[in-house]
Amino acid sequence: MAVLSSCPQSRVTAANAGEIAADGAYVLYWMTSFRRAHWNHSLDRAVSWAQQLGRPLLVLEALRSDYPWASDRIHRFILQGMADNAAALRRTRVMYYPYVEESPGAGKGLLSALARHACVVVTDDFPAFFIPRMVAKAAQRVPILIEKVDSNGLMPLCLPAKSFTSAHHFRRFLHSKLGDCLYELPNARPLQGKRLPQCGPLPTEIQDRWPPAELRTLLNDSDGLRSIPLDHSVPPTTAPGGSAAARRILLRFINQRLSRYAEFRNHPEAGATSSLSPYLHFGHISAFEIVQTLLDHQGWSPDRIEPAAAGQRRGWWGLTENAESFLDELVTWRELGFNTCVQLPDFESYQSLPAWARRTLDLHRHDLRTHVYTPDQFEQAETHDQLWNAAQHQLIREGSIHGYLRMLWGKKVLEWSPDPATAHATMVELNNKYALDGRDPNSYSGISWVLGKYDRPWAPERPIFGSVRYMSSANTARKFKINKYLERYR
Repeated sequence: MAVLSSCPQSRVTAANAGEIAADGAYVLYWMTSFRRAHWNHSLDRAVSWAQQLGRPLLVLEALRSDYPWASDRIHRFILQGMADNAAALRRTRVMYYPYVEESPGAGKGLLSALARHACVVVTDDFPAFFIPRMVAKAAQRVPILIEKVDSNGLMPLCLPAKSFTSAHHFRRFLHSKLGDCLYELPNARPLQGKRLPQCGPLPTEIQDRWPPAELRTLLNDSDGLRSIPLDHSVPPTTAPGGSAAARRILLRFINQRLSRYAEFRNHPEAGATSSLSPYLHFGHISAFEIVQTLLDHQGWSPDRIEPAAAGQRRGWWGLTENAESFLDELVTWRELGFNTCVQLPDFESYQSLPAWARRTLDLHRHDLRTHVYTPDQFEQAETHDQLWNAAQHQLIREGSIHGYLRMLWGKKVLEWSPDPATAHATMVELNNKYALDGRDPNSYSGISWVLGKYDRPWAPERPIFGSVRYMSSANTARKFKINKYLERYR
């Protein structure tokens, strides 16, 4: 059965060979990655199925307790997003079912139990972390059709049929295809004006075995997360999760910071960056919404696209330098990371680095290192370099590092590790454990860039780095005013 949907078919993939159960009680949207009730192709698809089948819509948003690097920090950020979704869907005819595991494996069987009463299951097609494996296993167990929907970026993941070795080459491809994609945005308000049937009560045995989470208790009770087996040594940050916070931060960036972005985004003390990456990672805001809000602010129309600028960092959009600089980061670099994630099965590993980078790093793996630190010393910020230690303190405290300093942070881990593979493993562990935007295609891209991915060989060759790009704390201190940064994170 073909569904009439506002979601482009290029973004929809059948995860199994199941059929539509026309006599099912509802359409089930299993929200795993695009944790928002707006600007979401997955939700659009689920709404279209509900309309076509004349069935209610049930949204399941579940949170496991045993995902890799599970901690109070990550859990609380996700829970705040769940509270926003509960509030947004409470005003609609959609039934929202938040479930939070209290112990590992407690949620096993919930999806299958809900799917037994469903017509079709729609879920999110996120290509990283444990999500693909989880969806693949679920698709084997659920007898009805499961569809995966890609709402990751402006360009469908399936559009490029190959991986790209540099941002320049990817940008050229992007500019040749992106114009059409800008007309295929998800709905800002997918439920507005939709007359869906009201969902009846779920079977008692389901709600008794998997009771819906008391989100207010989990968020407001000081001991709310203590009973869940998480890493309690990684506490929440002051950054609030959720779509409401994401929108506030987006508007603050556009109204207060965008005008300084191109010149000052690399200055740690300037506060010119968007701070949106955690919200993009957890799906609390969409790249579609960010781009559309920015384009509306700039009074943009498609006729401002400059075809002659295809492949260039600036000029293609026909916008201000600040807006073009930000869009290059949000669209080119972010979507390049997703492209690599889809096209290279080993994208998370050291072996995914380009051959020239692995070759030059291997040639210099036995070079003398003036400082060598263990992973634990790195984690505790116990190095001789006060700027590096400050960056690590920021990561531990706030769940992020200023973008330019994150590159320096990685370069020093390479320089002070016994070998490049160990450096890669240390960066992955620290970033995934502490960073709110870790465990993401873009965080792996950033780590790989430190070791040569998307870059070119640099001359002259240096000890340890070989022809991989070198960065130094002394150079950074000369370029930027770092005293306030050091004082804040010392």
